[in-house]
Amino acid sequence: MSQASTLHKINESVIGSVSRLKKIAITSGKGGVGKTNVVVNLGVALTGMGMKVAILDADYGLGNIDILLGIEPQLDISDLLKDAAALEDIMIEKNGLLIIPAGSGVQSLTQLSEYQEILLYKELKKLEKMADLLIIDTAAGISDNVISLLLAADEVILVVSPDNTSIVDSYAVIKVAAELDAFKSFTVITNMVRDEEEGTDVFLKFSRAVKKFLNREVHYLGYVLKDENLLTAMKYQEPVLQKFPDAACSKNFLQLAGELKKRVEQMEPGPAQKFRLDF
Repeated sequence: MSQASTLHKINESVIGSVSRLKKIAITSGKGGVGKTNVVVNLGVALTGMGMKVAILDADYGLGNIDILLGIEPQLDISDLLKDAAALEDIMIEKNGLLIIPAGSGVQSLTQLSEYQEILLYKELKKLEKMADLLIIDTAAGISDNVISLLLAADEVILVVSPDNTSIVDSYAVIKVAAELDAFKSFTVITNMVRDEEEGTDVFLKFSRAVKKFLNREVHYLGYVLKDENLLTAMKYQEPVLQKFPDAACSKNFLQLAGELKKRVEQMEPGPAQKFRLDF
């Protein structure tokens, strides 16, 4: 069965065509671009701005949000997907965030079955009563798991580094997702850049390619500077925004979160499009 057909079946199976929960998927074409640090620090910043934020670590087999936050989950997404635990059993509150931890080193989680996807989305609907926003930290690349989550989100944010392979692989993510949802909105954060100018240059290079070959527009949320303070914070297993609030990258995260909060507040849940998963 094709990916598109499977997604359409799941969409029909999930209860409710409209969700009050706003959902942002943060993804990347390749690993090593700092995506999970972006997820965690944006979540912390938005929480500080009064939002109730949940984070789904959706790199199901190789999750690392727990490592970045210094938590040791007793249960994780693998238990939920085995029908051995409910969402409230595996969720952990840390740094003001509701964390849904992934499994680690579980090969079977890298390719979910249709039943597991339906189960996951139905459990996530419970977040409507707990959070204003769900941030989905996807795995890198264009696996079926990743594309399913991108289609489920109200908006997709791509974390792109100055590395040419990051730009090329991020282009591939948009190409695949846009073929399945012509209305999907894509936003870019440039990460680990030397300065504002390099961040803008990376975005322009990427957006021109997307416009030329896919005839799609992408939005620019902003940039995060390459900062040694972030690496130090990782060693302490703390978000850099809390460990070093005056660091250059911390100021970048606060600015990005401010812009993102405005976008989230303007989101209007609407009826599901074809192949769009709602939870």
